Amino acid sequence: MTIVLGIESTAHTFGVGIATERGEILANVFKTYRPPSGGIKPSEAAEHHSKVAPGVLKEALRKASLDPPDLDAIAVALGPGMGPCLRVGATLARYLALKYDKPLVPVNHAVAHIEIALLTTGFKDPVIVYVAGGNTIISAFNAGRYRVFGETLDIPIGNCLDTFAREIGLGFPGVPKLEELARKGSNYIELPYVVKGQDLSYSGLLTYALKLYKEGSYKLEDLCFSLLETAYSMLVEVTERAVAHTGKREVVLTGGVARSELLSRKLQLMAESRGISFARVLGELAGDNGAMIAYTGALAYTSGITIPVEESRIRPLWRLDEVDIPWRK
Repeated sequence: MTIVLGIESTAHTFGVGIATERGEILANVFKTYRPPSGGIKPSEAAEHHSKVAPGVLKEALRKASLDPPDLDAIAVALGPGMGPCLRVGATLARYLALKYDKPLVPVNHAVAHIEIALLTTGFKDPVIVYVAGGNTIISAFNAGRYRVFGETLDIPIGNCLDTFAREIGLGFPGVPKLEELARKGSNYIELPYVVKGQDLSYSGLLTYALKLYKEGSYKLEDLCFSLLETAYSMLVEVTERAVAHTGKREVVLTGGVARSELLSRKLQLMAESRGISFARVLGELAGDNGAMIAYTGALAYTSGITIPVEESRIRPLWRLDEVDIPWRK
């Protein structure tokens, strides 16, 4: 059995997880930066991560009843993400690898979201809907990598919804509060629906929805209802097209927005109409966390993937489809 410690610090969350290649989660501890106002400022989030890192690391080791010498490797999310935040996690990972003479394993944050979803749902070869504050990607495994079958051309869906929620005074995280308001709405307002082949664009939708809000012409509940209906329907459309193209028989939802009951229901209905299976990652494993980095790191390490400390630069723009996946056939 291989035991790997994983460090996550790509955006607002600093997390440390400990897991095995069999999928046993021994610890999953994290703390999330919540800005006092506005969006996330990378420098402030990085300062938060630096302050909480020692305590999070100590608590994860305590929960797993392990000491650093007991570990087989150290995994770290080197990207994609915010540069200042990534550097905090990378610095800690390099320190642990050097101090305790442990191999260092590079992990792509998006791959980790996919792997933890496959672990918890039991799905083997799905179309993957990865939606979060910083990412919107439709993917599936083919020829040794997770290939992209659709993605946002500008802002991710999570960023779109969180920004709208923040601008109307709902705070962070915005999606649950938007859905609560949307359940009270019933009048659909036509908003920009932008699907270009397999790709999506959310910036125009956000701009127009905010314009209508500031004009005050519609009930807020109806505007939230219309925003979510439009944003989620765009996503379901490109997902269904990816299912038709790939012939996959499963759809899995992962990432922070996987907590959305409304989006899950829409994808469930689409899957049922095609006679295929749908599931989503649940609980604390949906958002950013160290356990997914540890588990993916264990898969990578047992497949022979490590990186010299001197080459472990952060990769803020590291794409999902640039990563070889030797552990999945």
